[in-house]
Amino acid sequence: SGVVPFVALLLLQRRPVAGRALLVTGSGCPGHGLCRSNVQEQTRRQVALLNATAQDLFSLYLKCQGEPFSSETDKLCNPNGIVFPAFRVNRTSERKEVMVAMYKLFAFLNASLGNITRDQEELNPTAKELLDRLHNTTKTTRGLISNLTCLLCKNYNIFQVDVSYGESSKDKSSFKKKQQGCQVLRKYVQVIAQAARVLLPHLSPP
Repeated sequence: SGVVPFVALLLLQRRPVAGRALLVTGSGCPGHGLCRSNVQEQTRRQVALLNATAQDLFSLYLKCQGEPFSSETDKLCNPNGIVFPAFRVNRTSERKEVMVAMYKLFAFLNASLGNITRDQEELNPTAKELLDRLHNTTKTTRGLISNLTCLLCKNYNIFQVDVSYGESSKDKSSFKKKQQGCQVLRKYVQVIAQAARVLLPHLSPP
């Protein structure tokens, strides 16, 4: 994972709910000296992996929801109503801005994956392949968040990041839970592709 995660970060990652939180770890960045020597390369690989597997995860999710999601994908899974954290960086942006934007994005995604996984464990408990994919994606995302935490502290002494979460699906109907998951994962496919294009050049070896 690249660094021993902060307690506050762990709590943050385990709360798939709507709202905003301020990540505070104290007066500085403890533990950044524990960053592995290959943390930058590991982060690059994690982003590349998430990007490479996003479309397959979305397709498998669709397959497991059945009708009408399979035949009315464009209508039911339109992601326009899903608001991911603003992503206003590009390849020419300062590396520090890119890293902060990435942290916000993946903290949001981690909470969203928690929502979707919980719902699918309830709605499709026998869909082993889908549940495994969701758990693996979450594991990669958490490792990425840990590495971004390490890099932000080590390189920029940043230890406070204001993050936002999406809407919780906990009290929604089964159909609405499936639909929200479908919309989020479709948006994820779009956003992770953009994130990879922006972040990977900043993490490439000189």
